[in-house]
Amino acid sequence: MSNEMFCFQCEQTALCGGCTGKAGVCGKKEDTARLQDKLTGALIGLARATEGNEDVIAESTDRIVLEGLFTTVTNVNFNNETIQALIERVGEEKRRLIPSCYECAASCGKNNDYDMNHLWQADEDIRSLKSLILFGIRGMAAYAYHAQVLGYRDEAVQKFFYKALFAIGMDDWGMEELLPIVMEVGEVNLKCMALLDQANTETYGHPVPTEVPLTVEKGPFIVITGHDLYDLKQLLEQTKGKGINIYTHGEMLPAHAYPELKQYPHLKGNYGTAWQNQQKEFANLPAPILFTTNCLMPPKPSYADRVFTTEVVSFPGIAHIGEEKDFTPVINKALELGGFKEDTVFTGINGGQTVVTGFARNAVLAAADQVIDAVKSGALRHIFLVGGCDGARAGRNYFTEFVKQTPADSIVLTLACGKYRFHDLQLGTIGGLPRLMDMGQCNDAYSAIQVAVALADAFGCGVNDLPLSLVLSWYEQKAVCILLTLLHLGIRNIRLGPTLPAFLSANVLQFLVETYGIAPITTPEEDLKAILG
Repeated sequence: MSNEMFCFQCEQTALCGGCTGKAGVCGKKEDTARLQDKLTGALIGLARATEGNEDVIAESTDRIVLEGLFTTVTNVNFNNETIQALIERVGEEKRRLIPSCYECAASCGKNNDYDMNHLWQADEDIRSLKSLILFGIRGMAAYAYHAQVLGYRDEAVQKFFYKALFAIGMDDWGMEELLPIVMEVGEVNLKCMALLDQANTETYGHPVPTEVPLTVEKGPFIVITGHDLYDLKQLLEQTKGKGINIYTHGEMLPAHAYPELKQYPHLKGNYGTAWQNQQKEFANLPAPILFTTNCLMPPKPSYADRVFTTEVVSFPGIAHIGEEKDFTPVINKALELGGFKEDTVFTGINGGQTVVTGFARNAVLAAADQVIDAVKSGALRHIFLVGGCDGARAGRNYFTEFVKQTPADSIVLTLACGKYRFHDLQLGTIGGLPRLMDMGQCNDAYSAIQVAVALADAFGCGVNDLPLSLVLSWYEQKAVCILLTLLHLGIRNIRLGPTLPAFLSANVLQFLVETYGIAPITTPEEDLKAILG
């Protein structure tokens, strides 16, 4: 490990071991990495301060915790100034909670922050378990943040962040104390995803299957990327009647399926593919791009003047839209650039010109009888869930080939941005249902879980007894908390790729293999043969 930086929280981490030196593969500089560690240490210090002082925790405390954890997710914040400002806010909140401690010179753990070097230099098994906790709650904080924006919160979810942060700071805790908290991350994240599902569906309605064009019409337009539906709704409201069309990108694609959002006629379609292609796709785009959450790559000079950030997303020198959500600068930039002069056809990776989204739990469960009858009759042999994050590392074409090779008597459910590898494929139908069904964003893993549980109940068996296999791709920390949720539910034999997490020690990996049957992907042919037997 280097004294300059150490980071191994995402899938693309250097040499599958960790980013060290002057910069990470994601573009994060070593000084930013150190500040993010300092912010995490401050949050752990805040959690220590709340022990025994839970009655003084306010909504402002909870919000700072969510913002701080979300800020450290990969591809969210590259801006030292905003990270430093957040560190100072954490310190101010801690002084409010325990003012008397700041008059005491003794270092008792409540009046000082945690040094993250203690974590990175710990025994590899302890470091592995604490990393699972830390990276899991970072992903979960993103989901809780989105729910809170819509006015939804769960006290049990919020309290757990303090418990988990406290555990990370306990240098004398071993595997016996840490492993239960690792699994609790999965349990609490299930509640968190349920909360966000409730927030989204009660605010915008239940998604319905919707065909989304990939063609961009001539004239001014704005591309919105990330995950935050609230930001999209505000943008749609502020662009009404202005002759500006709105196109989604990346994980915003499922927004087209929500009734409250699809009613806007200027929400036209989807532009581009997954996050890792943005530097190429945005290079000559005659339109502004609004980043609402993670997935920001360092903007190239060729399009940096057209990038806008909001919420916790931040990059030095890039225009930021604050909490007032006045998107006038974005709107003016769209009018100035003017868009394409003619309708411009873009295609998916496999040449498709439209995609379909909106097969969330309500839509799929409405057809549950068809699925059950198809399984009983033998017409439907297997259900695959092929989903997760996309990324730049070589080997992700595995997921394209896997889906292409799934047999005609199977269904493929998908979610998150990993679907851009194959969601424009035409796989036909089975039992009156499309063989390929997009369930939504990464957090819509909750929908997939509800479908699996409902089918298991219908067949009177456990989820692991269903003709259902999970083949998942991962990139960042939201994938970590989702994986832990699946393990909490006892789901076995998950195939994971394109590489296994660098933060899993040999012993922790062996535990997951022996207990849950987690396995790395191999080749589409070998994995399909093993699954279908």
